[in-house]
Amino acid sequence: MFFANASKMQMVRPENALPGRPDPLPLTEPHFLSGIDLKSPVPVGMAEAMFGMGCFWGVERKFWQEPGVWLTMVGYAGGFTPNPTYKETCTQLTGHNEVVRVIFDPAVTSYEALLQVFWENHDPTQGMRQGNDIGSTYRSGIYCYGPEQAAAAEASKEVYGARLRAAGLGQITTEIIPVPTFYYAEDYHQQYLAKNPNGYCGLAGTGVSCPIGLAV
Repeated sequence: MFFANASKMQMVRPENALPGRPDPLPLTEPHFLSGIDLKSPVPVGMAEAMFGMGCFWGVERKFWQEPGVWLTMVGYAGGFTPNPTYKETCTQLTGHNEVVRVIFDPAVTSYEALLQVFWENHDPTQGMRQGNDIGSTYRSGIYCYGPEQAAAAEASKEVYGARLRAAGLGQITTEIIPVPTFYYAEDYHQQYLAKNPNGYCGLAGTGVSCPIGLAV
């Protein structure tokens, strides 16, 4: 958790980012709930999604509870530092966001349904923060696996933005970009709230419902 200051509310410039390291961080534990290897290949017929919406502990729990989600994992993406550590991302000098990668079965759930979960469970108008969590690591982001996801994300942003404006809230600041390199977070962050049921979760939506994924 961070206290607000100007430097944490701005993205680091690439030339000022931490150097990182050439090798990935070790990841030895399987998914705490399913026992599936977090580095398993995506099964035939399944699809991927990636979101940033604040502290990744609570975000991952939100998605692993969704029907049709086969596997979830947390990590860092969207920045400049290769293979960063958690402590490095906390300096706000890597440019990375805390993200959740989701592998899901489109025969059971849809990408639009996952977008609904995304929009309704955080405040996408806050810029480089979510509530008391301040910094570029907590920015709102949709990271798209291909043009179809990008189109769906942009369409949902337009619809939900209108709902937010009607409710008197601000403009959406969510970044929607092609999926960047995903760096796995350390073992102890994976499925953190399953391992620590009373652990911190800063997720809080706006209370405005999103029609994406609903039969309306």
